[in-house]
Amino acid sequence: MIRVAILVGSTLAQLVFMTGCNSHEQPNHNGSVSTSLTHISRNKLSDSMTGPIRYLALGDSTGAGVGARDGGYVARLFKRIVAPRPGSALTNLCVSGATTSDVLRGQLDRGVRADPQLVTLGIGINDIGHSVTLEQFSKNFEAILSRLRSDTKAAILVTNIPDISSAPRIPPAMRTEYHREIVSFNQKLEEIASLHEVSVFDIYAVTHEQLPSHPEFFSEDGFHPSDRGYEFWAEQMWQSIALTIRAD
Repeated sequence: MIRVAILVGSTLAQLVFMTGCNSHEQPNHNGSVSTSLTHISRNKLSDSMTGPIRYLALGDSTGAGVGARDGGYVARLFKRIVAPRPGSALTNLCVSGATTSDVLRGQLDRGVRADPQLVTLGIGINDIGHSVTLEQFSKNFEAILSRLRSDTKAAILVTNIPDISSAPRIPPAMRTEYHREIVSFNQKLEEIASLHEVSVFDIYAVTHEQLPSHPEFFSEDGFHPSDRGYEFWAEQMWQSIALTIRAD
């Protein structure tokens, strides 16, 4: 993993820690993107499952909705789920500032007990902000998906790490290295998801393309999404959720 110089890396870690952030193409090694989003058959609900859905959300501040008044992408996706699946229930365990270690310690047990049929997992940007090594992130992410696979029968949809390197709160001198970190973590995240046959929604590609020209997608803190940003996120992600739950 490419590491920033000590001074810049320390400042970046402090910056992301203070902001408390959590973040259908895939990033290549050079940071470019290629169109690819697959939904694996075992990662969809059964054709016979047509009633209410128990939806579990694990992750960080973007799932909790920090920066907006009307919730993050999770709350907005749930509104869309309820329309074709009335009576569905949401267990949202996302916490601002959460890392993969926090998901392991504070979210997984409760989430498994909820007996979910659909799980979304959005985590990783805070691992970068807290200078978690790529190796430790990989071990944690592997443990999370292993537990979800072994202890639930849920369809799982992972969001990779959004490219927020253009956020107003990020000093320009740090953006290139921050972007490189995001790409490196996403590559590992997608490898692990593939091994577990888990679908990945590529929010990286969406944000990499859209955020630089849409400052209104950032909230007043200059880091988290705004209401418009979360709504755009949910709109883009809904197609993947609809496919997963077979909502025509």
